[in-house]
Amino acid sequence: MTALAEHWVDRFPGLARLDPETKQLLLSRSAIVTVPKDTTIFGPGKSPENMLFLLDGTVRVQQTSETGHEIVLYRIHAGQSCVLTTACLLAYEDYTAEGISETAVEAAAIPRAVFDELVARSKSFRDFVFAAFSKRITDLFLMIDEVAFQRLDVRLADKLVELAGGKDVIATTHQKLSVELGTAREVISRQLQEFQRRGWIEQSRGAVSLVNRKALEDLAGHNS
Repeated sequence: MTALAEHWVDRFPGLARLDPETKQLLLSRSAIVTVPKDTTIFGPGKSPENMLFLLDGTVRVQQTSETGHEIVLYRIHAGQSCVLTTACLLAYEDYTAEGISETAVEAAAIPRAVFDELVARSKSFRDFVFAAFSKRITDLFLMIDEVAFQRLDVRLADKLVELAGGKDVIATTHQKLSVELGTAREVISRQLQEFQRRGWIEQSRGAVSLVNRKALEDLAGHNS
């Protein structure tokens, strides 16, 4: 176990405020799990047995419609928990989406019985759970608003800037971008071709290069 994992509770501000007895319960009853990149951690129809607290890495949560269209709902980063797992644990429901590790992942897993006990007896733990839950629900409403009402070229420009971070090259494909934005691959291909025609990006196999980041940021409204 890494030094990080030994004191994992302190990585989460809401949990760090727990009383010593409750923190010790979390530490003693949790298991540190590691997952390789590109592993399906959970999926539709499966019931969660543990609540996961991500210590390192990134997990992508996505949903597939009956017609086969996929959309990324959100990502879980280090220092966060999965609110879909929280919802399923609280409601005793199965997962309706899948979680896939985008990198190698290390997480602390606490059993359902411990989760139920702490939700029942610890106000600080409940506050942590529902604060994370409410923030993610707000983010999902914003995503619904974007999908329903925002122009695709604006959303694509914003996503390219987001995925690039501080870099100029994004390792991605038209199919992956279509999943990110919940649309057809052909629609993404046409819009990327238009961005390339304007001189904003360059495309190569498995990569998109940002040539004019400012133009993309202006379209996405980053500089307004």
